[in-house]
Amino acid sequence: MRAVLYRELLVFVRYPANAVGGIVVAVFFFGVLFYGGRMVAGRALTDSIEGIVVGYFLWTLSVGAYSAIANDIGSEVQWGTLERHVMTPFGFAPVALLKGVAKLVRTFLTSAVILAVMLLVTGTRLHVNVPTVVVVAALSVASVLGCGLAAGGVTVLYKRIGNWLNLLQFGFIVLISAPVFELGWTRVLPLAHGSALLQRAMVDGVHLLAFPAADLALLVGVAVAYLGLGYLVFRYATRRARRLGVLGDY
Repeated sequence: MRAVLYRELLVFVRYPANAVGGIVVAVFFFGVLFYGGRMVAGRALTDSIEGIVVGYFLWTLSVGAYSAIANDIGSEVQWGTLERHVMTPFGFAPVALLKGVAKLVRTFLTSAVILAVMLLVTGTRLHVNVPTVVVVAALSVASVLGCGLAAGGVTVLYKRIGNWLNLLQFGFIVLISAPVFELGWTRVLPLAHGSALLQRAMVDGVHLLAFPAADLALLVGVAVAYLGLGYLVFRYATRRARRLGVLGDY
């Protein structure tokens, strides 16, 4: 874990232009959303700006967690270093999971910067209780990390699925917006229930221990279920790639 975190920090520091570019692009798209929406919707957008800021913050976290593993594996295949991960005594799947966690830690830091800029641009005030926000956001994004593991397994098999990854990222917008529709069954989908709790935490100022135990249990259950399912899909896909002899092909 220490080695993976150090590697992620090293890559982040060694390529600062790319790291800063990711933050600038995210802030730019939010600026387009905010100023363009204010011109079109006016007061309606202003009344719901807190929810939009929280939703965009969660979306940046989700995109980072989801695409991290698949993109990283795709890069390892191109660099010719994927076999090193397969031969590790720790196992390929645990290393891939830890790399996803390391990417998530980095994404938390960059998303915090994006959140600060959004609050500055919009003049909005939110309740940022750090323990509550970190726990709720991490558990919310854990389900997406499971989806990223599954996508990483598919990447091992088919090598290049970037277009599908980009397409599925926009599906997170629907999942984050799901609480608006007030459909009970959507709570078991990735991000949906976590999005509702994060809105309550950051907009209404609800602390972690103030949430009902049933809501927290569902949040943990959804995170564990999707993370476990994604882990199993990843292991199955990598084993199939080894049987087919396509593990290191590109």
